[in-house]
Amino acid sequence: MSSTLAAQPASAKSKPAGQPIINDFSIQVATMNGSGSQSSNSVLMRAIFQMGIPVSGKNLFPSNIQGLPTWFTIRANKDGYIGRKKEIDILVCMNPETAVDDVKALDPGSVCVYDAPLRLNKIRSDVEFYEVPFAKLAASVPDVDPKIRKLLANMCYVGVLAQLLDIEFPEIEKALAKQFKGKAKAVGVNVLAAKAGVEYARESLPKLDRFKLRRMDKTAGKIIIEGNAAAAIGCLLGGCTVVAWYPITPSSSLPESFIPLARKYRMDPVTGKATYAIVQAEDELASLGMVLGAGWAGARAMTSTSGPGISLMSEFAGLAYYAEIPAVIFDVQRVGPSTGLPTRTMQGDLLSTAFLSHGDSKQIMMLPGTVQECCEFATESFNIAEQFQAPVFVLLDLDLGMNNWMADPFPYPTTPINRGKVLNAADLEKLKAAGKTFERYRDVDGDGIPYRTLPGTEHPMAAYFTRGSGHNEKALYSEKPHDYVNNIDRLARKYETAKKALPQPVVTGDSSTEIGVITCGTTDCPMKEATDQLEAQGVKIEYMRIRAFPFADSIQKFIDRKKRIYVIEQNRDGQLLGLLKLEMAPESIVKLRSIRHYDGMPIDARTISDAVLKQENKR
Repeated sequence: MSSTLAAQPASAKSKPAGQPIINDFSIQVATMNGSGSQSSNSVLMRAIFQMGIPVSGKNLFPSNIQGLPTWFTIRANKDGYIGRKKEIDILVCMNPETAVDDVKALDPGSVCVYDAPLRLNKIRSDVEFYEVPFAKLAASVPDVDPKIRKLLANMCYVGVLAQLLDIEFPEIEKALAKQFKGKAKAVGVNVLAAKAGVEYARESLPKLDRFKLRRMDKTAGKIIIEGNAAAAIGCLLGGCTVVAWYPITPSSSLPESFIPLARKYRMDPVTGKATYAIVQAEDELASLGMVLGAGWAGARAMTSTSGPGISLMSEFAGLAYYAEIPAVIFDVQRVGPSTGLPTRTMQGDLLSTAFLSHGDSKQIMMLPGTVQECCEFATESFNIAEQFQAPVFVLLDLDLGMNNWMADPFPYPTTPINRGKVLNAADLEKLKAAGKTFERYRDVDGDGIPYRTLPGTEHPMAAYFTRGSGHNEKALYSEKPHDYVNNIDRLARKYETAKKALPQPVVTGDSSTEIGVITCGTTDCPMKEATDQLEAQGVKIEYMRIRAFPFADSIQKFIDRKKRIYVIEQNRDGQLLGLLKLEMAPESIVKLRSIRHYDGMPIDARTISDAVLKQENKR
């Protein structure tokens, strides 16, 4: 066997000049959906992580079940930049359908490892090609079921890359043991397949000098987790006991991750019975209806959905807002409108969610940008929902929810559960003794938040009607204009109060510069890298990441002290920019400039820095 590199023109044979690139490149594996490559890609990513190198993994997959192209990208970076990289440095081609286009998209000097039948080495002379007969390597693994053997070709490319990039093989074995935990036979077979790839690369392929991995110490004590799984942990820590949901990509893995946690931690130790309820509803509207019923009854309840589900939930969202019922709704955003691109990422639900339902309504949104915040905000969302007696929408996106991110372990929350203004029988008796009454929708404290009771409270003053129709402070039906105005104005005061209780913006960078940047959500990760890229070009910025809506007062102050503000987001219409224009002082609007990315791929640092430099007339 021999590498096709030897058959290339002289220009392709020569190695790039200079020192090798250490711990700073991206790998993309191109396969077919349903081919079993996910395990191999996870093993490859985890082995790099175990070598102490910061890493992230992004899975780009089709919305059908099987057969269409899929790509998995691994970013390794010594400086901790784990957002998507615009360029692909190392490509593994296993899918004939996309191979030619994948190779044509590479930058000069890139590396392509490809399956022997594809014959890709003739396409370009400025890419370094490595031909590998993966099917033959998989066939060399003994005592394997024929149905399983074709899947082993994926593990063979793990071995080839391990040899070419100097990934320590014991870390491959450790990652395999974790991937196939409790399945000794599967571990053994896959170890043999990876070794077959290592041996072939060692004996038959020339060395790859351009890209190398070297052990570091930047991942000690850290974990790799998806945002949806992190949010599920946060729901558990937040006291959630009721989940009602309807499956939809990319949010389904959130309740699916919560189910085993509930089975482990939500069981009565005496009776052995479940102390939780998880219901797969008939649709998204029904799921929110169930959550509202549970929240009204005093349980901490949540649902999980995406853009199409948010649209369907509009009516019940208005009921929860006006009748003041706590609920938590996770929206893992994807590309729309309509079915759109179900397996691509977007920040496209900001405007629709902020004012979800008809009439004068405004919803609370929490906007996590990291997996740590997915857990933290999930926990806190239940406190916020009960404190403000309102639905709380936690907006992730597909990139954060379904992809792999490196993080510190999540701390156990130290803040006690906050049930808000709930009156029990003893509280009601004190009111009675003082000659006062309980009026469900009266603003007693001036913060817009009324007091409530829970069903089953044994006191004659506890009962009230929960109304989505016009009502007065006593929860009695009313169509009187002053009752409506009084109620709707109080709700506005409540949301002013919420500004101080929600997660505040995070500000970093040079406070003396006249240039500001505002983002939210997963734009944070590439923004940190883009900040360094801009500084290298002589452009210093101060950066604010918004983490909640209604907006904190500090956002207006940030805008006031800057001459130009770039609002960077992942949608076509500038929805975050639109919200800022609605909420900020009119004289601020002229300072705001828009940078938008909306092709369904996660935004990358180079896209951000190039756009800023262009508008700053630096390029």
